[in-house]
Amino acid sequence: MATISVTPLSDDLPFGARVEGIERDNVGEEQLRARLKAVFEDRGLILFKGVEPSLDMQAAVSRIFGPLKDHTFRGVGKVDVGVPGVMELKGYPGESDVFEVDGRDLTGWTPWHFDACYDSVLNRAGVLRVVENPPEGGLTGFADGIQLYQAVSPALRDRFEELEILYHPKLMYVNMRYGRPRRLSVRHLSERTNQMFELNADRPRAIHPAIWRRPTGEKVLHLAPWQADGILGHEDPAGDQLLEAMFAEIQARMTPYIHQWKADDMVIWDNWRLLHCGTGHSPKHRRLVHRTTIDGDYGLGRIETNAALPERLAERGCSSATGGVQSD
Repeated sequence: MATISVTPLSDDLPFGARVEGIERDNVGEEQLRARLKAVFEDRGLILFKGVEPSLDMQAAVSRIFGPLKDHTFRGVGKVDVGVPGVMELKGYPGESDVFEVDGRDLTGWTPWHFDACYDSVLNRAGVLRVVENPPEGGLTGFADGIQLYQAVSPALRDRFEELEILYHPKLMYVNMRYGRPRRLSVRHLSERTNQMFELNADRPRAIHPAIWRRPTGEKVLHLAPWQADGILGHEDPAGDQLLEAMFAEIQARMTPYIHQWKADDMVIWDNWRLLHCGTGHSPKHRRLVHRTTIDGDYGLGRIETNAALPERLAERGCSSATGGVQSD
């Protein structure tokens, strides 16, 4: 078997591993692939260093962990290169969404979330590679749900043991209901983003457990403010207050890893276990990211049947991507 280096991402973190030595000549070796899958299951996140910066290599590394799939958010940008589901995430001056977040204009900003929360099926993992990076900013954060389960207040956590959280894709950016920055408004919204909102507007809400247990026994606190629409069976002021308290507790107690990208970096994270976020960067600079998605499902999500959902979203100011802009 090829010699690779596997080390903890940080001695201060209970998750994450750094892997060096993955090359075209060894990426197909079965023993190496089995070892990497075991590392992924144990650590939840792998940072590959020194990887050939190409889509072919990204696809080859991604397939170690499962088949590729298209992202379930309708209308996202894709790269037509013969590899299924390659997303192209652009942050180009004059073309991208720009938000004012607590006094700073940012593009590429995304708050803490897990992918496809608005769907009943959660993809297994995401793989990111930054093709163009701005001179500053453009960082990606990761937080471990196992660490969060152990770190938050036990009294608050116990109230969530049997709770399920509702999610909808329109409740993002300025439509966020929970965990909002103190100030949040739109500076510029691209036509593509507005089209994506409209394409996804008719989706029903998805339901996912706030806490779930892995086959290996660990409990995972797995809920996030982005796209959250409340607690199932508790959509009232008391429920809203409880959910907002948990998001504040998560923010206060998490021990995240914040990654500063290099050209030969590639990162895969466990979407059933980790939250992630994007810090954003100045709209004056370019950023381009290629992302692949690993197929799979943990089998715990489901779709709500609610004929009144469009009216409810409209009442909350979510009839377009710019609904609910004010946030003071």
